[in-house]
Amino acid sequence: MTSSFSPELRDLAGRLRFGTVHLGHRLRIERGEESGLSGNKLLVLSRLVRDGPSTPSRIAAAERVSPQALSRVFAELEAAGLIARRPDPDDARQSLLEVTDAGTTAVGSDAARRDAWLAGALADLTPAELAVLRVAADLMTRLAESR
Repeated sequence: MTSSFSPELRDLAGRLRFGTVHLGHRLRIERGEESGLSGNKLLVLSRLVRDGPSTPSRIAAAERVSPQALSRVFAELEAAGLIARRPDPDDARQSLLEVTDAGTTAVGSDAARRDAWLAGALADLTPAELAVLRVAADLMTRLAESR
């Protein structure tokens, strides 16, 4: 597939992709086995912590996957007591998912482990590099949420 974008943008895209994939892989390693939470489970729990109660279809749409792709994740999180399901007051055909205290604790523990590793890695950078990463972090979030 050829691209109409400049060679500079294609090069930057490749470098960003490599860096984010590599960093994501390292952060998954730092999660450790003891959390017992898959990436998809953490994705759902984190979204519920961040955004509050939501329907399964809204969560799936926000993550750009089909609700069916997450149905097992929702069921496993509910069975583990990490989320609770209740009727949607606006639409009786829907249910609302909300994170439980145990789910919030699980997300916090997972984030703390990975943030501790990342903070240690960041400690080796210069103040100028840290300033660049502060801006880059916001830009990466914007890119991830881009349509």
